[in-house]
Amino acid sequence: MAASYPLLDHLLRRSGFGASPSDLATFGPLAYVRAVDRLILYQLIPDTVDSHIGTPGYLGTTSAGPFSPNTVINDARQRWLFRMLHSERPLQEKMTLFWHNYFATGFSKISGAVGSPTRATRLMAAKAEEDPQKQRGQIEMFRDNALGNFRELLIAVAQDPAMLIWLDGNTNTKTKPQENFGRELMELFTRGVGYYTESDVYAAARVFTGWNLQTSGGPGDANVSYQFVYRPEAHETSAKTFSFPIYRGGDTTIPARSASGGMQDGLDLIAALASHPETARRLVTKLYEFFVSETSPPDPRFIDILAAEYLGNDTAIAPVLRTLFLSGEFRSFSCFFTRYSWPVEFVVRAMKETGWTGFSAGSTLSPLVNMNQELFDPPDVAGWSLGQSWFCTGATLARMNFASTLAANQKIRLATAAAGARNSPQAVLDFLLTRLTPALDNRTYGDLASYAAGGSPWTGSDAQLQAKASGLAHLIVGSPEYQVT
Repeated sequence: MAASYPLLDHLLRRSGFGASPSDLATFGPLAYVRAVDRLILYQLIPDTVDSHIGTPGYLGTTSAGPFSPNTVINDARQRWLFRMLHSERPLQEKMTLFWHNYFATGFSKISGAVGSPTRATRLMAAKAEEDPQKQRGQIEMFRDNALGNFRELLIAVAQDPAMLIWLDGNTNTKTKPQENFGRELMELFTRGVGYYTESDVYAAARVFTGWNLQTSGGPGDANVSYQFVYRPEAHETSAKTFSFPIYRGGDTTIPARSASGGMQDGLDLIAALASHPETARRLVTKLYEFFVSETSPPDPRFIDILAAEYLGNDTAIAPVLRTLFLSGEFRSFSCFFTRYSWPVEFVVRAMKETGWTGFSAGSTLSPLVNMNQELFDPPDVAGWSLGQSWFCTGATLARMNFASTLAANQKIRLATAAAGARNSPQAVLDFLLTRLTPALDNRTYGDLASYAAGGSPWTGSDAQLQAKASGLAHLIVGSPEYQVT
C-alpha cells in the first residue's frame, strides 16, 4: 500500500505535479537535500522542453490549424500543460502557476479590451523570442521571475501590459487617476486587507499616473505590440502621503518630483510594500498553504522563520522555499495529503502517474473547464476559490470522468507496466498503488482488492491484466483520496 519513496513522492507532488517513472529515476538516487537543491537551482538545467512538442513519446497536442501557442489561447493552454508534464524544471512551472493565481489576470477581459483573441493570447502567453514584435506574455514574465526577488516581480507586474489592461492602468493619468492597480497592489499583492486606508488608495493611484501602454502596429494588425511606457506628461507630480512608512527613516511621504523623475514614485512605493513585515508574513503564509498544508494553520513561529528568510534575502523567494522544503513542518507525515488538488494539478499528476503516450493535452481542456479551472482565465482579481471550493458536484464528476477517459486510453500501457505483477490481482493493485501514490485507508484498500479479485478466476492473461489495470487506475485516480496532494 505504501509508495516506494514516500518523502520524495510528497516533495514532487508539492514542488511539481507528481512523479513520472523518469522523474523517479532522476530524483530517486539523490539525497533529500540534493533533490531540493536540484528543484530550486533549475537555472542549471537547460529549458528545452518546448522542443519536444509534437515528437513521439511525449504528450500530444490538438489544434484546428498549425499549432500556435503564441496566438491561439487553447494552444497556449496545451503548451503550458505540456510543460507541466515534461519540464525538467517542475518547481519553475509550479511557481508560475502560483503567481498566475496570485496576480490573477483574465484572458476574457483582455481579449475584449484589445478586440482580438490573437492579441490577447500574445499578451498572456507569447514567448518573446518567437514573437514577431518580441511581445512577452504575462506567463513568460512569471516564469522568468518564478523564484526571484519579489520586489522586482512586483515592478514587472506593474509594468506588464496584460496587467495594465486588466486593472485599467493604461488609463491612469493625472487628470483622472485610476485606483484599481493601487488598491490591489496593497490589498491582494502585498500587505493585505486592514493594512491600508482609502486615502492610501488615492495616493497610490497618483503614484502610478503615467505608467501606461504604447502600441506598435495598426488597428487591423494581429501582431500589434503592447509595451509599458512611462509618460511624464501624464504623471501627477505633487507629494503623496501614506499611512505607513515608505522610507527607512519612517517617512510616510513620497516627495514632490518633476514629471521626468516621477516614475521613481512607483518604484519607491513598491519597494516599501515589498519589504514590509506584513507583506512578508502574508506572502509566506500563502506559500505555506500552497506547499505545506491548507487544512491546518501554520505555527506562527514557522511563519516568522520564513518571513525572516524573505526579508533577510532582499525579498528573494528561492531561500524561502529552500527553508520550507527542508523544514520539519514540510517533511512531517502529518502534512502529507493536506492540500486539495487544483484541477490542473490533478490532471497533470494523473497523466504523470498513469501515462500519457497517445493522449493529447487538448483532451484535458474541456474537462478542466468542467472542473472550474481554465488556464489563463481566473474568474476575477482574487483568483480561483481554493480548497474544498473545487469540489462541487459537477466538478467532482468531471474529475471522475477524466480518470475514466485517461485510464481507458492508457489501458495497454498500464498492463505492460504491471506485467511483472500479473501473478495475482492483489499484486497488480499493489503495483498501481506504488505508481499512483494515493493515501488509502484499509477500508478503501479492501474495496479495491475486492474489485481486483472479482469476476472470472484470475489467470493473468493480457486481456485480464489490461481490464483490471485500467479499471483499478480509474477507481484510484477518481477516488476521494487522489484529490488531495
